[in-house]
Amino acid sequence: MASNRHLGRIIALQSLYEQDFRLECQDAAFSMDEVLERNIDRYRDMVDDRAFIERLVSGVSDKQQELDDILQPVAPEWPIAHIARMDRVVLRIGTYELLYNDDIPPKVVINEAVELAKAFGGENSSKFINGVLGTVLRNQEAKAKPKSKTKAKSKKEVTNEKT
Repeated sequence: MASNRHLGRIIALQSLYEQDFRLECQDAAFSMDEVLERNIDRYRDMVDDRAFIERLVSGVSDKQQELDDILQPVAPEWPIAHIARMDRVVLRIGTYELLYNDDIPPKVVINEAVELAKAFGGENSSKFINGVLGTVLRNQEAKAKPKSKTKAKSKKEVTNEKT
């Protein structure tokens, strides 16, 4: 199953990469359904979790602006439009999985994104992806922690209250 999800991420990456390219070129004939069908069909004998791929692609595609808004402050010296297309798509996939795939441990998500970057990105892509997604994860964890409005009471204060 895990290796199948890795293949699923590769198929999602290919599909989302093509979407990013063709929409930038203002290709009016672009159809994600057709692209996804073609890419899944290419690996049909090895894919047994088609739903995972479809959820990943539609999720990243539907939430692209939200994902970009999360990524931009994490790498402020790199405007989203100036990040290499492959790295940008890998970051969107990783960020989407960190935020919306609770059934996948965050370290697995980041490791998978790093592996995609090693296989398909540039020389420094994996380090860049690892750093950015690590920061996204830390930011999400910080948001999730409840903020205490009062400082924790010491044992002495608790003991004095009881007496």
